[in-house]
Amino acid sequence: MIAVKPEPDVHFANFASLQKRLAGSDPSWLRAIRKAAIDRFGEVGFPTTKNEEWKYTSVAPIARTAFEPAPTDLVYGYNRSAPSANSAAARLVFVNGRYFKELSSTGALPSGVRVTSLAAVLAGSGSAAALLERHLARYAKFDDHAFVALNTAFIEDGAFIEIPKDAVLEKPIYLSFVSAPKNGHPAVSHPRNLILVGQGAQASFVEVHLGADTPPEASNLQFGGVYFTNAVTEVVAGENAKVEYARIEQESAQAFHVATLQFQQGRSSIVHSTSIQFGGALVREEVKAVLGGEGAESTLNGLYVIGGRQHVDNHTTIDHAKPHCGSRELYKGVLDGASTGVFNGKIIVRKDAQKTDSKQSNKNLLLSENAVINTKPQLEIYADDVKCTHGATIGQIDADALFYLRSRGIGVNEARALLTQAFASDVIDKIKFGPLREHLKAVLRARLAEGQKSGVGSQGPEAIQGRVSRLEEP
Repeated sequence: MIAVKPEPDVHFANFASLQKRLAGSDPSWLRAIRKAAIDRFGEVGFPTTKNEEWKYTSVAPIARTAFEPAPTDLVYGYNRSAPSANSAAARLVFVNGRYFKELSSTGALPSGVRVTSLAAVLAGSGSAAALLERHLARYAKFDDHAFVALNTAFIEDGAFIEIPKDAVLEKPIYLSFVSAPKNGHPAVSHPRNLILVGQGAQASFVEVHLGADTPPEASNLQFGGVYFTNAVTEVVAGENAKVEYARIEQESAQAFHVATLQFQQGRSSIVHSTSIQFGGALVREEVKAVLGGEGAESTLNGLYVIGGRQHVDNHTTIDHAKPHCGSRELYKGVLDGASTGVFNGKIIVRKDAQKTDSKQSNKNLLLSENAVINTKPQLEIYADDVKCTHGATIGQIDADALFYLRSRGIGVNEARALLTQAFASDVIDKIKFGPLREHLKAVLRARLAEGQKSGVGSQGPEAIQGRVSRLEEP
């Protein structure tokens, strides 16, 4: 890996402080994983744009910032709850990566369902601790990924969820992560989540990342400002399990956000994942699904709605490792202002994965002449009896549709908003949980209204050329 060593060496100093604070109180198996991860981070360093996987995303602003560990001595009254969390089976709230019990609730969960913090499991023993040791850091690999290595080195807290065999949850489990710097100093947090869905079980999850830009009450946090969330979530779907997963990113305007969402699927399991990105200055999200059991099905959908000088990078990988598996993928982008989007979607079909059926699509709508999209759909096929398609489109608001709406007396800005919302809602409509779906549509409407007020994206279709970098498959 072509990389740059971190400047300054702050992450190694933070790791030394972590070791000193823990003083051997953590499990020996986790200490070994942490040590291997920080050593690997030191070897690979942060990636540069000379690395093909990071060609269009420079992480230099992250590598050169002296982040301090996010504050944990918080006195924080947070009343901006996760969307529709009142209709949740359970809700875990984390502030700067640490579990906040006072704002969390587990409700009346079915027998055998375990929803708790990772820190609580690490501090205990019994079956949960054994499961954690067996599964943690087994799927999201850090061998060649600096950010996963960094997260693994700093594993302390996050969510631990176990859904036992044949259990069915009618309502989703919410994981809400709120972040902010302290006293003006850039802060970093490394939330780590492990979700185990047993054989024949059915469950849905909503992972939300929010920046605390508008404080209801606070005593020692500075809102807005620069902070870095480096999150990793591992989800194991057992045989015949059904998993719905929504990941919503609404970080603050100056925030850095890097995330890995890793699915490991068993035989005949079904995973439906939706990723939505609205916020952040620099965002990189990787969603990976390994179809490790025959007959597994995976759906990865995504939507990024960005403006200003935001940079959002989506990398996805669907790994067909067994035969008779299927996958569908649809990612859409709405880009305004001088924003930059990156989409790299890779479908891998292993030699023994015969009868694979896979489709992938990336569609982008440019609302500004200064918006940029880099899109690269990829197929790596090593089997000979498969059906695989992929494609990407980049366009503007349809002039005929705009003319039609205007001929019906609708103003140009409202007409643009309606057409843009229809384009983006195609992804949101695929979310099965109604309250979350309606919440996201409201956020989308507000986001588009912000663009109208700023005058960005209000050019006529003839002026919207958009600087496009289209990467053909090698």
